[in-house]
Amino acid sequence: MERVVGTVVRGLRCPIINKGDCIEDIVVDSVLKAASIEGFAIRDKDIVTVTESIVARAQGNYATIDHIAADVFAKFGDDATIGVIFPILSRNRFSIVLRGLAKRVKKIVLMLSYPSDEVGNQLVDMDLLDEKGINPWTDVLTEAQFREAFGYNKHRFTGVDYISYYKSLIEDAGAECEVIFSNHPKTILEYTKDVLTCDIHSRFRTKRILKANGGQKVYSLDEILSSPVDGSGYNESYGLLGSNKSTEESVKLFPRDCQPVVDRIQQTLHEKTGKQVEVMIYGDGAFKDPVGKIWELADPVVSPAYTAGLNGTPNEVKLKYLADNNFAGLRGEELKQAISEFITNKEADLVGAMESQGTTPRQLTDLIGSLSDLTSGSGDKGTPIVYIQGYFDNYTK
Repeated sequence: MERVVGTVVRGLRCPIINKGDCIEDIVVDSVLKAASIEGFAIRDKDIVTVTESIVARAQGNYATIDHIAADVFAKFGDDATIGVIFPILSRNRFSIVLRGLAKRVKKIVLMLSYPSDEVGNQLVDMDLLDEKGINPWTDVLTEAQFREAFGYNKHRFTGVDYISYYKSLIEDAGAECEVIFSNHPKTILEYTKDVLTCDIHSRFRTKRILKANGGQKVYSLDEILSSPVDGSGYNESYGLLGSNKSTEESVKLFPRDCQPVVDRIQQTLHEKTGKQVEVMIYGDGAFKDPVGKIWELADPVVSPAYTAGLNGTPNEVKLKYLADNNFAGLRGEELKQAISEFITNKEADLVGAMESQGTTPRQLTDLIGSLSDLTSGSGDKGTPIVYIQGYFDNYTK
């Protein structure tokens, strides 16, 4: 029978996950139940993806403002003035963290990147910078200078003025606050030598620059709650990176010990179905909103764990390139056969080949994680498990 459908993606509903639940059993049961009710077969090389949130919930990987404050105190000491630099602008991702940071220090010098944060949330439009003659790569602004130039701007999606919001969180927690704007890590060292850098993907470079230029106590968010504090949750690799708001007093951390989870899910599905299904845990996808200019990846990685079959990158050829170039004189069934034969006999590594130009040489886990994140969404769809079929197929099968 001719095959007329390629990749199929299904968001699967499952029970609401709570601390102590066996996430592996719930995932396996949800997959098998969906297959039975919806009438699809489990196949080799299918993919099950599980959002990091329900793994962390099952682990009970939570921490409170007090836990954060205690770890900050242990690292920076009493009566400290610390620089908190390059945080993302997010109520969900950073507000509770910031309250914890401020609770046991004397003063925070909050240094914001501009015109936007690391993931694209804008403080000011780039065109307005041009109009005012301000260069974000050379100019350092105080809060007063920023307000004089740009006024009060609310985030286009959340309606929040993050400068005022973050300042109020710090002051309400009992610390003094000074806000400055700069894109150079070294700027903060003119105010304090003790710094917590809150950027995600550039944190190693930022720390290196700070330490090389006189920074004394220099930490990044992945070093806060990298071990438990008074019985709190933690993440040994990412600390507070990847955390998000749980309650008004606590955060859910990125899940830990994830590799055994995906391996057990794969093993159990194999025992029950005889099929080798690949499994991964995913967080934010790696894509950018063309309207809001926001890059989705606020987690430290797209996938903290995945089974071996998801290693690597796609090795694909561009069908339209073959049709327009290699086989431009062919039509119909003859063209189909020629392209199918080319795909069947393609090189194992197409890097640099003209036939592969325009394909997507990204990690499989980043591509599949983005697909999963877009499928499950971040709202009320209730599908934290995604089942993907046909992802590794091509035009010939």
